[in-house]
Amino acid sequence: MNRISRVEYATFYLSRSLVAVGLGLVFVALAALWAALIVGGTPGGLTIVVAAAFGAYLALNIGANDVANNMGPAVGANALPMLGALVIAAVCETAGALIAGSDVVSTIASGIVAPSSFSDGSVFVLAMLAALLSSALWINLATWIGAPVSTTHAIVGGVMGVGAAAAGLGAVEWGTMSRIAASWVISPIMGGGLAALALWVINRLIIERDDKVAAARTWVPVLIGVMAWAFGTYIALKGLNNLFPVTLGTAALIGLAVGGLSWLAARPYVRRQAAHLDNRNRSLKVMFQLPLVLSAALLSFAHGANDVSNAIGPLAAIVQTMSGAQQGGALDIPLWVMVIGALGISVGLMLFGPRLIRMVGDQITKLNAMRAYCVALSAAITVIAASWLGLPVSSTHIAVGGIFGVGFLREAIEARRMASGPGEDTPPHLAHEERRRRKLVRRSHFMTILAAWIITVPATALLSALVFRALRLV
Repeated sequence: MNRISRVEYATFYLSRSLVAVGLGLVFVALAALWAALIVGGTPGGLTIVVAAAFGAYLALNIGANDVANNMGPAVGANALPMLGALVIAAVCETAGALIAGSDVVSTIASGIVAPSSFSDGSVFVLAMLAALLSSALWINLATWIGAPVSTTHAIVGGVMGVGAAAAGLGAVEWGTMSRIAASWVISPIMGGGLAALALWVINRLIIERDDKVAAARTWVPVLIGVMAWAFGTYIALKGLNNLFPVTLGTAALIGLAVGGLSWLAARPYVRRQAAHLDNRNRSLKVMFQLPLVLSAALLSFAHGANDVSNAIGPLAAIVQTMSGAQQGGALDIPLWVMVIGALGISVGLMLFGPRLIRMVGDQITKLNAMRAYCVALSAAITVIAASWLGLPVSSTHIAVGGIFGVGFLREAIEARRMASGPGEDTPPHLAHEERRRRKLVRRSHFMTILAAWIITVPATALLSALVFRALRLV
């Protein structure tokens, strides 16, 4: 009977994974069907349908792999259950993609390889198809083995590789590539630095105070207001700007008003939370749950705005080319293309995201609500700034960099404490062993993630070139 029960459990586990795969295939088929209904019998309609299927497949994989960076800290800190994280992420990712995703889409679609570099529009279309498929395959493989790779790396590498294979190295916009490559180095440093700074400020203002609860009662509403200010400014720049011109100063004032109102609304909420709490660090996590959830939602919104470009940038370029628009002209992104990318990310997250969410939230370093808030806030601000500039940075680099930032800061604080803590009778080798044991960032994950970051661009570039050659033979 025990063996039979094990077989039944294994069958159930396998069938559950197959159900997710089947639902993913259904979504890809529906995306292709929707594209067929829209383009109808227009010239090149079949190519657009195939491109829509490839774009939907890539969007599914982005949702499965990349969104873990947004919700992992909140789930790891036990501020959100898995189902709640999935629902919030799906809603915010979709909203960010539809409201604020067009700027970075233009960068992916025409800023890396100029369409005018191709003498034949059909060659450019094949190149974009190859970039979509190769990037999706690579991210699918990474998700299957449990590696949080950068989906931005994947699509940029794919577009660059196929552009060089199809039209030569001169077709690649190396100026844009240098800006993007620089952002890949700067963004994890910014994410880690901002997260470490936020944690240091929280330590000084709240954790190291004699009356921690009273300090949190004062400063947690301020932290909520800071998030609301960033979110309000970003919405004004990206959402309202589609209706009427909004300058940066006006957007900042709108964000300031939103932040002030949020601060006022948060004060009675935090006061009620703190009413019956003990004066210890563990009690503080209760008051940090709300700002952590809000920061995770903000990060998902920003991620949707930034990373929807990875799924539909090449698709938008294909639609524009097949519709007969002049290559190199202003990119017109149809709403149905944006919807495929937005829904694909959300569906991929719901079907395949929990595995990597747990890995990011639990296995790199130990997160509580305060540390996870710092990670999410720093990542959100960095991604928002990048999306506002139209720069496709890697949200994986930013979020994971933030996790490493808070982890290494904790190591530095712990090392300083250990340096003054061991007594005179403690043997030196035991003190050294204690410091080694208390390393709070897992070095194996650090090296694995670094290796994945390094290999993704050349791997997808090579795969994309090979897929392009294969498509030309078909």
